[in-house]
Amino acid sequence: MKITALFTEERAVSPVIGVILMVAITVILAAVIGTFVLNLGGSIQDTAPQASFGFDYNSDTNVTITHQSGDTIDAARLKTAGLDAGSVDWDGHNGLTGSVSAGTSAEFNNTANWAGETVRVIWESETGESSATLSQSTAPTI
Repeated sequence: MKITALFTEERAVSPVIGVILMVAITVILAAVIGTFVLNLGGSIQDTAPQASFGFDYNSDTNVTITHQSGDTIDAARLKTAGLDAGSVDWDGHNGLTGSVSAGTSAEFNNTANWAGETVRVIWESETGESSATLSQSTAPTI
């Protein structure tokens, strides 16, 4: 074998294959950088808890909502909506602080008769980017 033939040989990878490889590398890098820049992976951890709530309508204007089963939830993440005053935070409501677990109850008052209105227990993520209705009930006509 001649050593000079090694340095003068002109065969190489096809230019088309080279272009395809460069495009593939560019697409992969753009996807990875885009994920970090847009924080697409950060919201995966903010999934709504699984919980069941019971609604006990005591009168035309009072409802007691009880966490019946499911995940323990931070009280600061829960709100009750459907009241005439808008939504009410669970944290600090009726002395409730910390976490809400099975058996925990909170009583909410409405100044007007809410017969037929929908009352919801809403969870909001810590970042405030997402929320979910965990349970809802339609108030009966009393």
